[in-house]
Amino acid sequence: MRSPILVVTLVLVSISSSFAQSGYFEDAYRFSHVLQPGSARIMGVGGTQWSLGGDVSNVAGNPAGLGFFRSSEASITAGYTDWGVETDYLNQSKNYNTTNFSLPNLSFVMANPRSEFDRGSFKGGAFGISIQRIANFNTEYGYYADTPGGTSIIDFYLQDANGVPETQISSYGLTGLAYDTYQINPIVFDENGDPIANPNTYDSFVLGLPFQDENITQEGSSSQINFSYGANFNYKLFIGGSVGIRTLDFSSRKIYNEEFPEDPLISSSLQENLFISGSGINLNLGVIYKPIDYLNLGFTFQSPTWYALNDEYDAAIFTDYDNYYFEQEDVTLGQEDAFTDIILSSYNLNTPLKIGGGATVFLGKNGFLSADVDWLDYSTANLSSRDFDEGPDNMAIEQLYTSTINFRFGGEYRFNNFRIRGGYGFYGDPIANSDYDRSTQQISGGVGVKLNKFNIDFALVNQKFSTLYSSYQVLDGQGNNIGPVTEINNNLINGLLTVGFSF
Repeated sequence: MRSPILVVTLVLVSISSSFAQSGYFEDAYRFSHVLQPGSARIMGVGGTQWSLGGDVSNVAGNPAGLGFFRSSEASITAGYTDWGVETDYLNQSKNYNTTNFSLPNLSFVMANPRSEFDRGSFKGGAFGISIQRIANFNTEYGYYADTPGGTSIIDFYLQDANGVPETQISSYGLTGLAYDTYQINPIVFDENGDPIANPNTYDSFVLGLPFQDENITQEGSSSQINFSYGANFNYKLFIGGSVGIRTLDFSSRKIYNEEFPEDPLISSSLQENLFISGSGINLNLGVIYKPIDYLNLGFTFQSPTWYALNDEYDAAIFTDYDNYYFEQEDVTLGQEDAFTDIILSSYNLNTPLKIGGGATVFLGKNGFLSADVDWLDYSTANLSSRDFDEGPDNMAIEQLYTSTINFRFGGEYRFNNFRIRGGYGFYGDPIANSDYDRSTQQISGGVGVKLNKFNIDFALVNQKFSTLYSSYQVLDGQGNNIGPVTEINNNLINGLLTVGFSF
């Protein structure tokens, strides 16, 4: 008979999570993918900042730019995000919308310049500290179809259970939950009608294809405190470094439902909860060189972020049968439920390093044009843990992800005290050998006013990207996934307002 409560081991959760709530390899990308943030001024010009100096964004971007400061400055940035999602499954679309207010940047720069007449090449520098939100996880998406799907999640359970002895199946991840709720059952007699002592093959008495729907709600963010210093040498060479302390909180709740038009199973619901929190540290080195007065050349090296993370996971399956008599176990089925324990684990994550370079051309006192390019390889992310076998996830990271080249460009036009800005950014597709484009495109614009000791800037940033989501995986004879695949189109509008004071 089945146990009403299922205890799932950490190892099995790590194996099954790639088709369930979230694989650790997915976390490796989720927590490595950072679109370059900044003040409203920087975001208005597309996020370009590798070669621009004299902006509070240099604290977290290229710290060499702090060497341009001749006076101290404090600033605060307020932000508003509208995250729209359109999903498509079986040619049926559904729309979601999530809004979020935040303070994405608090910065303080303390300048200590030397006089132009002081001897020596060192002309002073500036120390900076900032608190910056680098990632926003607040979104909701899902799908609903009023026509039956081509498979059922029971098909996945059957494939996953194949070869697992019945004495072990109850502790086999989500498939164990399916066993405890009678969605899959062991084949207890061989082809000659003789009983099998410890069967390891399964079938299901559930008939037909279901109507399917799912809802995923995600919350949380990642922030970084930066401590930076930039030095000025002969107003030509600027060198800087920083230490970043990163924190993150992420939560996800998934509810996947199936409804069957034929007896005996009326409906089933799989619910999963995941909570991840932790902190990390990274280093950042930067250089800006001015070969001539109207040209800046910049270079940055950002180390991996070395994270220590903790997660908490639980799942449950709720089924509703039409008083079905299951003769094999002499039981009449009605509402059958199964639950996991709350599963705790800790692991370390090293994100990829990033190398970037850029150039800025100044148009006299009328403004500037700036461009950045950076490179990172998501396949170099790495997991380690004493609580589970990280080998399958590290293999998935190496095989699934690839390197990307990202670029941004923008410009600013000055008219007396007023500034007008525009920019564009492109972030490459992180998936290797993919025929589906998951790249991100960003268009931005902004305005600003610069007075003697005060500046106010506003930027509007639009980010668009698409991805594919699979609720579960069912493999055909050629190893192709024939489970449900949903296309997800994301459209984010970010409004940023920065107020700064010089002293």
